[in-house]
Amino acid sequence: MRSTQRDERPDFEPPSARLPVRRAGIDTYRQPVLYLHRDCLVSRAEGFAALTRVSVQCGEREVVALLNIVTGDWLGKDEAALSDAAWQMLAPEPGAIATLAHAEPPGSASVLRAKVFGKRLNEAQFEAVLRDTLTARLSDIELAAFVTVCAGDRLDLDESVALTRAMVSVGERIDWGVGPVLDKHCVGGLPGNRTTPIVVSIVAALGHRIPKTSSRAITSPAGTADVMATMTVVDLDIAALRDVVNREGGCMASGGKMRLSPADDVLIQIERPLDLDGDGQMVASILSKKAAAGSTHVLIDIPVGDTAKVRTMAAADAIARRLAFVGEALGLRIGVHISDGRQPVGRGIGPALEAHDVLEVLRNSPQAPSDLRERALDVAGAVLELLPGIAPGSGRNQAAGALASGSALRKFLAICSAQGGFREPERARFVEPYIARSDGVLACINNRQLARIAKLAGAPRTPAAGVVCTLRQGDTIRRGMPLFLVHAGSRGELAYALDYAAAHPDTLSVRSPPS
Repeated sequence: MRSTQRDERPDFEPPSARLPVRRAGIDTYRQPVLYLHRDCLVSRAEGFAALTRVSVQCGEREVVALLNIVTGDWLGKDEAALSDAAWQMLAPEPGAIATLAHAEPPGSASVLRAKVFGKRLNEAQFEAVLRDTLTARLSDIELAAFVTVCAGDRLDLDESVALTRAMVSVGERIDWGVGPVLDKHCVGGLPGNRTTPIVVSIVAALGHRIPKTSSRAITSPAGTADVMATMTVVDLDIAALRDVVNREGGCMASGGKMRLSPADDVLIQIERPLDLDGDGQMVASILSKKAAAGSTHVLIDIPVGDTAKVRTMAAADAIARRLAFVGEALGLRIGVHISDGRQPVGRGIGPALEAHDVLEVLRNSPQAPSDLRERALDVAGAVLELLPGIAPGSGRNQAAGALASGSALRKFLAICSAQGGFREPERARFVEPYIARSDGVLACINNRQLARIAKLAGAPRTPAAGVVCTLRQGDTIRRGMPLFLVHAGSRGELAYALDYAAAHPDTLSVRSPPS
């Protein structure tokens, strides 16, 4: 009897697992995605199904992508399409042909399973996970599992050291040679706490090296890089950063293009929608970037307050102990500055609004927010006192002198000039106050909700958007007076932010004064 199987017919040739690729024009966050039509012969021949992990190779580059099956007619049966993330990783030439195959299981899959079941991981195991992360061999689901099982108190101190070293090892590292290299970092959670541009300007003006790299906002209305981007160029590569620091002693750049602890950048993108930020991962994230940037002396600012990221002194002390342990293991001198995180700092919340506050402080304006000025001097003094031979208290005096003399402002403008030139931050088109509904005393400020209003107004996506709040706890409130101003780039965002504020009157809690 004649066989009916196609592969036994002498004239049958299975389709080659090669297809022309085009850009799908679909943003899949950071997950590489491959699109094939449901009637694609290659897909059938290879036994691909929806969510299959597929190796896509173009020339010398390869990416592992999740397969999505297209049932409509926008994609042909004899072509493949790539999401924006996959396209950027492969960077195919026009008319490129991709080779498709089942992806090999990621080598770190067993490590992930081990951590899920409570096993302790060493540096080599963490490094295996991070290398698979950078080559997109781990899906977002697998990375979410990894972030989750490392959250909370699931990383002990030795694992924090191992994870930090692994993060450094899979990225670039800068060596500044002999001598102290100063740095500072704030764990975040406090709107408007934009001390970094002031601190860097003061420290560099006093003749010390402080190459500061910062991230864009993750969950906040502004990161330091967003604020600086309203005044100068921040997207520097390592060569440009070296040039700026060699010329001016300091810089204020975005770390995005430098591949300093790049695996951490990926993990942060996973943590953001999950709203997870365990102590072990946070410390590894902070100190891996500092070590990679070549820092030797690092001050960590930890604001503590009911609506800050760190809510209790006990939590702050636990983070401080972990920072000291990991820092010593990496050869870093770590200082911890625990500060008041009960209410915002400065007036502006949002990139350009915070930039205006920074400039007023640097310019010694009589209208400058005094709380931002004093906090910046405290932090700058603590940074300077990490250096040998600087007596307690003298660092702040030196910082105050540099600010009052104008040398900090001159250094700030010189750094901006070296990075690409200085410009004044812009102003928003639409501004409207949120009005107090009753008389009383301002009892407390919910940092998280105030930051949420700034984000709904458009920050940081619209640099001039955000909130301006001049009130502080204990201030007398009169019905009809502005509690804060909302700045927005569109009428729709303005209305949305004000509606949210109206639905959350406890953002600024006003209580009746005692009779």
